[in-house]
Amino acid sequence: MNTVFQSYALFPHLTVAQNVAFGLQMLGRPAAEVKARTAQMLALVKLEAMASRRTSQLSGGQQQRVALARALAPQPKVLLLDEPLSALDLKLRKEMQIELKRLQLETGITFIFVTHDQEEALTMSDRIAVMSAGKIQQVGTAKEIYIHPRNRFVADFIGETNFLHGKAEAGALLLATGDRIEVPGLAAGGEATVIVRPEQLRLGPAGQGLKATVRTLVYFGTDTHCHLGLADGTEIVARLQSPATGEAGLAEGQEIGITFAPGAVQRVEE
Repeated sequence: MNTVFQSYALFPHLTVAQNVAFGLQMLGRPAAEVKARTAQMLALVKLEAMASRRTSQLSGGQQQRVALARALAPQPKVLLLDEPLSALDLKLRKEMQIELKRLQLETGITFIFVTHDQEEALTMSDRIAVMSAGKIQQVGTAKEIYIHPRNRFVADFIGETNFLHGKAEAGALLLATGDRIEVPGLAAGGEATVIVRPEQLRLGPAGQGLKATVRTLVYFGTDTHCHLGLADGTEIVARLQSPATGEAGLAEGQEIGITFAPGAVQRVEE
């Protein structure tokens, strides 16, 4: 097993090539093998032209690649990456996510990638283990965990989620506002919490579905996040695809109705 540290932990007194060769030399590999393997790793991370530079002369993204090459050089069976992209700016982090996926596919080495960035976990993983207080809450593919979270923590941690609480009836949830939401399979009795993702909300004229008021519109370019208030003060968020112009024809203070995509509402355990 080998590790890519969050701080990279590169040796500042060594060149890029010497950093990459370090682990091989410590393992006592023959000089010819060290030279060939170092060249191979530098080519893999596209840093051949930087081989003779000091690491302090590199950008953050280039330093991250050196750390990767050094960790991959001894050909470990498992590579642990401890939040290796957290020090990079957003654009470079996106680029390195793609680069890491490429490296994993080319080397075939199992990557265990630690991150607090939910989007990063969803976009990079084959399997995700969501942890809380040292315990695994759920293991599955990104799609399984996002669509069918096992409990409230997983639902809240992975992606944005709306929580609605009320009284459980047969196949429905009765909210404090008096509105009923259909929840297939929900058994009657006691209190229950359901979730619905922001992109699964459907907004329409007042009088259709739940009554709500538009509180805030936040424009994100491709998406517009619409913060809504229910009659009892509960706030939920709808994510709408932004039109070419304007903000989906909505205005702050506007009364609207909320319905949900089929199968979007599901119960979660506390």
